[in-house]
Parts: sequence; C-alpha cells; structure tokens
Amino acid sequence: TGAKTVFLLPLKIVFLGLLLTFGQLSWGQKGMDIPEYDGKDRVHDLNVKNYKSVMKKYDVMVVYYHEHVGSSKVSQKQFQIEELLAAQVLEDFDDEDIGIGLLDEKTDKAVAKKLGLDEADSIYIFIEDEVIEYDGELAADTLVEFLFDVIEDPVEIIDNVRELKGFHNIEEDIKLVGFFKSQKSEHYHEYEDAAEEFHPHIKFFATFSPKVAKSLDLKLNEVDFYEPFMDEPVVIPGKPYSEKELVEFIEDNDRPTLRKMQPHNMYEIWEDALDGEHIIAFAEEGDPDGFEFLEIVKEVAEDNTDNPNLSIVWIDPDDFPLLVPYWEKTFDIDLSSPQIGVVEVDDAESIWFDMDDGDDMPTVDELEDWLEDVLKMSTFNCDLPDDDDDDDDDDDDDDDDDDDDDDDDDDDDDDDDDDD
Repeated sequence: TGAKTVFLLPLKIVFLGLLLTFGQLSWGQKGMDIPEYDGKDRVHDLNVKNYKSVMKKYDVMVVYYHEHVGSSKVSQKQFQIEELLAAQVLEDFDDEDIGIGLLDEKTDKAVAKKLGLDEADSIYIFIEDEVIEYDGELAADTLVEFLFDVIEDPVEIIDNVRELKGFHNIEEDIKLVGFFKSQKSEHYHEYEDAAEEFHPHIKFFATFSPKVAKSLDLKLNEVDFYEPFMDEPVVIPGKPYSEKELVEFIEDNDRPTLRKMQPHNMYEIWEDALDGEHIIAFAEEGDPDGFEFLEIVKEVAEDNTDNPNLSIVWIDPDDFPLLVPYWEKTFDIDLSSPQIGVVEVDDAESIWFDMDDGDDMPTVDELEDWLEDVLKMSTFNCDLPDDDDDDDDDDDDDDDDDDDDDDDDDDDDDDDDDDD
C-alpha cells in the first residue's frame, strides 16, 4: 500500500542489506554457529501437489509468500539468505512441531489463492483453525519472539501475587483481565473464545482467585480493558458477556490513545491511520530527555482517553536504528532529541512541533493545545498557528467547552448474573 511504500518500504532495502551481512550482525554473536539450510526436513517449497500433505505434518505452519525469484544473481542470493533465515528461526523450536513453507508469488499463485493469501512478501502463520498474518520486520529474532507468543495459550492465568506483578508490568500492549469461578465456567469459555480471535496481538488474562480479583477490584464474571500505558482500566459493561459482545467491544476500542510501534507490529500500526494521518512521537526511553518527553506524552494521552480523534504512535528510535537516517532526511528532523508531529501516511508530508533549543520540555497544556490545533483543521491544506505564538490562544478559548465530554459511568454492581 501507499502507507507502507512511503514510510516503511525502505525497510525492505535496509533489511536486504542486513540479511546480506547476516553473518556479521547475528551469527557472529554465536561464534559463527551458522545454520545450514535443510530444505527437505526443515523448510519446504510448497506447490499444488504437496501443500496439503506438508501442512498436515505440523501443528504450526509458517508460510512465507515471497515475490518471484528471478534469474538474476542478486534475487537468487537474496532468496538463499531468506532460506537461511527460515532455518535459523527453526533452530529455536527444536521441541515444537513447527514447519516453514515457501510459496512463490508467480509459480504458486494457485496455492496462495486456496490458502487465502492475498499479499506477497508476507508471512502467514497457520495454527489450528486460525491464520495469523505477521506484520513485522523480516528478522529472525523478531519472528521467533512472535512465534513463541503464537504457541502460548490465548489466556494467561494469574494465580498469585508474583504473576499479578507481571501483569501490571505489561504496559505497551492492550490487555484484558477477567475474574471467573473456574475454568469450567461457561462465561470463561466465552472469554477464552474471544481471546482466540485476537491472539497473540492482544493480551488476555484471567484469574479464579478471589484474592487476586479483590486486588484488581474485579467482580465475578467481570472483565477490565486496559489501554497501553494507562493505569486505570475500563470496565466492560454488561457482564456476563458472550464471545460476540467481547469481540465487538474490543474492535470498537482497539485503537489506543497511545501505542508503541514495535518491530513485530510496525506494518499493522502504520496502516491503521486515522483519516490518513498519524501523530508520531519519537522519543528514546533510555535517554533522560526522551524519558521526560515520553512521560509528558503519556499524560496527554491519559487526559484524552475519551477523544476518538487522538491516537499517538510512539516510536523509540533505538528500536529501528537502520531507519533513523531515512526518517531524519524525509521529515527534516533531528532524532537525537524528542520530536512530535503529524505525518500524512501516503506521501510523508508532515508538520512538527517546534521544540525549543533550550532544556525545557513543552508542558502538557502546550502540547495539548498544539495537538488540538492540528486536529481542528485540515492539517496539510491550512497554515497551522505557530506553537510559540500566544496571540491565537484566545481564539480557541470559546471552543474549549466543545471538547468537554459527558462521562457516563454506568456502574453495574449487580452480581445476580454470576456463575452458579
């Protein structure tokens, strides 16, 4: 798509270079323990005649639907490296029944159609009755981490204080937690079925412990929904829930106010733009200025969780070192310091908050006012007010009341619908 092309397509070029120097960047750390491609036993070339029998052999099948391998030495070398990448992935799954299949966009189009694969140069994971598209970078460590998440149970059970602490430490992902009578509860089964629909992209937790439920302030059969980076959850209304009700609620709330672009989800997030635009915050969490700025952005997000027009994507440049020069050139910004701006996904046209050269970060109010101005007008067809110009602030005062939302807190304290 255009969004991929403008913002992330350079990744393909970058990662090709990365793959072609794979021995130095990855295997060198393992003492040159370079995996050898084993096409017969580990990685399969799928075709019309063999794809059904091959896929039946494995509990999990990873299918790489790749572009046609041409006759040039460069394309053939690239594909050989990708085969080695597949072999390296399988090295981490000696005890799991996982296979990798390769489909050529040109010669195996009929197989791709039968499997429902519509986008070449993509990775699809077949597990039980589910097909999961992998929207991350083509790197062995990232894919391995994602596969480990895939083969985990869709719902993680919290039994004690230590596991509860682990739950609270997860802040970068959407997560849900519910309290149920037991694993035999029909309401838990509905919750589990809903979890399978979003696994592994959204984290689902459950507890059967009244003590744990009390610390989470959960009633029986109740489910809390946590946005990324938010301490306070939203109680999903209408307990007990059917699978359909849970799925509908999650789909209506799956674009958080603040989310982090990570190597395993970068394409998915970038293509999920709001009106063709993204608010992007670049900040290195490990850098003092980056950490301070990120805390300000988090506070802005927390103040605006009820605003459907505000969705900020946080990118830590440390996660994408190979893309930093491209982003700096494209957006004409310096990523050695925090930045926030609005980017049009189709052509990368952008507007950036004018960060002062001094040590002071913008206040929460200053950042909120600037974002409000951005969201009020057609960003790329109108001149935005200068964020340092206070003369325009009075013009916005009359509109402040328009942004006040009535909060409907419908607390359902009835427990008549609890498990028997």
